[in-house]
Formats: sequence, structure tokens, C-alpha cells
Amino acid sequence: MPDRSVPSRPPWRLPRPRWPHTLRARLTAGLVVLLAISSAAVGVAAVVELNGFLTGRLDQQLREAGVRFPASLEHGGTPPSDHDGDEDGDTRRQAAGTFGARLVGDTVTNAAVVASGSGTGTVTVRLGARDRSRLAALPADGAGHSADLSALGDYRMMATAGRDGDVLITGLPMEPVEAAVHRLELVAAVVLGAALAVAGVAGALWVRWSLRPLSSVAATATRVSELPLSSGEVTPAPRAPESDPRSEVGRVAGAFNAMLGHVEDALTKRHASEERLRSFAADASHELRTPVASIRGHAELALLHPGPVPPEVARALERIEAEAARMGEVVDDLLLLARLDAGRPLERLPADLTRLVLDAVTDAQAAGPGHRWTLELPEEPVTVPGDTHRLHQMLANLLANARLHTPVGTTVTVSLETVSPATVPPGAGGGTAVLKVHDDGPGVAPDVRPKVFERFTRADRRRSEDTGHGTGTGLGLSIVAAVAEAHGGTVTLDSAPGATTFTVRLPLRAG
Repeated sequence: MPDRSVPSRPPWRLPRPRWPHTLRARLTAGLVVLLAISSAAVGVAAVVELNGFLTGRLDQQLREAGVRFPASLEHGGTPPSDHDGDEDGDTRRQAAGTFGARLVGDTVTNAAVVASGSGTGTVTVRLGARDRSRLAALPADGAGHSADLSALGDYRMMATAGRDGDVLITGLPMEPVEAAVHRLELVAAVVLGAALAVAGVAGALWVRWSLRPLSSVAATATRVSELPLSSGEVTPAPRAPESDPRSEVGRVAGAFNAMLGHVEDALTKRHASEERLRSFAADASHELRTPVASIRGHAELALLHPGPVPPEVARALERIEAEAARMGEVVDDLLLLARLDAGRPLERLPADLTRLVLDAVTDAQAAGPGHRWTLELPEEPVTVPGDTHRLHQMLANLLANARLHTPVGTTVTVSLETVSPATVPPGAGGGTAVLKVHDDGPGVAPDVRPKVFERFTRADRRRSEDTGHGTGTGLGLSIVAAVAEAHGGTVTLDSAPGATTFTVRLPLRAG
């Protein structure tokens, strides 16, 4: 059985019209279209009126000519008194090309046309069956009617009842009327085309001049959109040029400038608040380092006391030492983040990223022997400009995150490769180093992924169950992001159950 299913869409599709995108182009196009419509309406009205006027004049000529010429065909032998002249005289009174015919019933008995030139002779017209039927269909009401004769062309005909029960038809050619109408159409088309061209150029210039204030506002908005407003000190935004406040563009420019003022005030307050918070975190971290180190030292000294120490006291001292060490790490991390936020420059020395990856994975294997650690490294060493100590800390945090938040037996794969853009020739030193840390653990919870690089973000229990460890301080991945950003790179996360990948991209040469 043939398939009669209806296709989802037709095999052909009409192209979608492409409309102008800019306001200036739309206004110019609208102006030209309106001018074209109005000019076309005037031209059509003029052509129709001229055609009607000339056709009316032709009907008047037919009434003035009467039936003298077709009557001369009917009564060619009657005395001149009956026809106000002989046949030649009747012919002389007619314009060249005048048509005359006599019908008896529906039969054309005579048909002739006044010859051109001297206007003293007639020429018999041989009519076809179609022409005869058209003449027979003309109403004998003494009014003008248009008829197209294959032997002569377009004619204006007037049929009148004769004295002998016949019908006399007089006709004049439509060619002069059609020529005048066609000439008017040609002139109107040429003038309309020229007017549209001139109006298009003049309209474009006028619209462009009229919209200069709006273009200035758009240019200012573009420059404002390019300003870095997410963090740091905000550069004063440019203002839109002042315009007439009574106009729409002037009101838009005024409102835009007022909005920029409010935004600048808010960003200035935000920057001041960030600076105070950053300064507080740095000062607090710096001040806490000494007492935390003192507490840890006293705990270690108490544990080294040679005398007998009750088990409860020893356990308490051990916990004090462990928590003091943990507090010291948190303080060091906060101080590092504060320094990176302050924009303090890091070292820009060549760092062997391959060697750093090997050392970090070796340390991770010693700390997490229950995990399977694999390496995928290129044959040639990968060197990036940066701070070796901070890059090692970034790698250690990534591997510690994979170790602490995945169960025992998880496979962690660390890969390193270089990607060169097409615009950089081989060997020029450009491109990007791409470091990936992939694990087949349970994955990061969907509600945690958007904020995983924020400070003090904690993963849920699914990535840490069966590990025997806590979920960390929540600063490890924020340090990874801060170190990568300080080196001009980025870090991203792609996570799903059974496949979690952290990708770090670092430039191979200093920016």
C-alpha cells in the first residue's frame, strides 16, 4: 500500500521577506513607500480621467458626424438633397479612418472606411465572422461603445436605427486616445521613478540628520555596555549628548543620563563595600594567623609533656591541634583570596605544567590510595607563564576535591593537552593549555553546580558518602577559579552521574 502520509512541511518554501533592521532604514523605506503609493494613486487617477475625457470627446465627434457616412453607403444613389451632398461630399466631411457599416437584421450588408490621405475615397472592409457578430451585438441606442475589430483595431462605435429598418454604424479609431493615454503613462512612470529616487536620497539624508541625537544615544549605550561593571572600580560612564527636552529623543537622552548617574552611584557604593569587605578579610586573616599558630604550638607542646597525661586530656589536645591546623588552612586560603581579589600581581615565570601535574597526582595517590589515578599527558612538556606555587595549589585543590567527594574505587583521570587557534601559525607560541580532571563518581548535585566556584559552597552528601571525610571548607574550588582567572584563564564544570569533569584553560603565553 503506498504511503499517503502528509509530509511535515512542503518541499518548497517561499523566501522570507527581509525587512530593514535599523530605524533609519525603516523610516526611509516607509517614506519612499508612502510617496510611491500616493504618486501611483495620482498617476492612475490622471490616466483614468484622461482616458475618460478623450473617450467622451470621441463620442461627441461621433454624434456630430451622425450617420452621414453609413447612410451614404445605404443610399448611394439618392439625390444630394436627401443627403446634403453626394457620396464624395459625405466622404469629404469625414475624418480619415472613419468607419461606416449597414446592418439588415444581424447581417452586415456594407462596411467601409474613409481612406487616409485625400479623404475623398472609401475602402471596403472585409469583416470576419467574429467582427460581424460584434457589430451585430452593438445596441442601437446612439451611444458610444468600444469594439475591437480584427481588420481595423480598436474603434469607438455608435449604432443608430436607419430609415429602412436597418442599423447604421459609425466608428472612429481609438488609436489617438490610446496613444495619448500611453504617453501619459510613460511620462508618469518616468517622473515617478525619478521622484522616488530623489525622495529616497533626500529622505535618507533628512532622516539621518533628524536621528543624529538618537544615534548619539545608541553609540553612548554601546560604549557603556562595553565597560566592565561586574567588579572592581567602575570608570565613569560617558553621557549622552544633551538634546531638546521637548522632543522624544531629548527625553530619552535625559532619562538615559539620569539612569547612568544612578547606576554609577550604586556601583561606587558596591565597590566601596567590596573594598571594605576585602580589607576586613585580609586584616582578619592576617591577625588570626598568629593566635592560631600559637594555639597549635601550645597544643603540640602539651602533647610533648613527659609526665602522665590523662587520655581525655590527650584526646582534647589532639583535637585542638587538628582544628588549629584546619583553622590555619582556612586563614591562609582567605588571605590568598583577599590578595587575588585585590589584584596583586603573581609571578610570570615559565612554569612546567606537565611536571606540576605529575607531582600533584603523585601526592594525590599517597593521600587517596583507594582511588584509581590515571594520567593522559602529551609527549612534549607544556609550559605556561605563571606562578608555580599557585598553579600547584590549584591542581592540588582539584585533585583533593575529586578525592574527598567521591567514594573509594572511583577512577580519576587527569589529562593535559594544548590547543592552537587556526590564526596562530605552528611554533608561534600561541594557543591554550587545557587541563581536565575527570572522575566517574556520583556527580555534583544540580542545585550546587551554578555556585560550585563560590566561596564556602558545600557539596551534598552524595559526592562524599563512603569517603570518611567531611565536605571541606568550601574554599578549594573558589581558589581554583581565582588562580585560573589571575593567570588569564578559566575553569568550567560539566557534571552528570558517572561523569564529572573540571576543565581549566590557561594561555600558553602572557597576555
